[in-house]
Amino acid sequence: MLDLNEPYEFDWDQGNTVKNLVKHNIECRQAEESFLDDKSLLGEDPEHSNTEKRFQLIGKDHQGIVLYVVFTQRKRKIRVISVRIANKKERRFYEQDKKV
Repeated sequence: MLDLNEPYEFDWDQGNTVKNLVKHNIECRQAEESFLDDKSLLGEDPEHSNTEKRFQLIGKDHQGIVLYVVFTQRKRKIRVISVRIANKKERRFYEQDKKV
């Protein structure tokens, strides 16, 4: 499993950057901030890990917006595939986990 406590950097694909901004109104900075959320939820995404291992993260950006991020790890780099505002079910999952 990926350890986000280890140092890493982001590797952005220009196409995904534009897509996330235009389609979901989410900037790269917001996605990166969600990885800094100490209460973020991290899990593997085996259903979509056909060619490389994918992960899912639910975390808040610095504005308190809960984001759903799909990404992969390439060496010491995080490559965000998609980021959007978490849906109602994902936000509820995030909030319920925080009460435990």
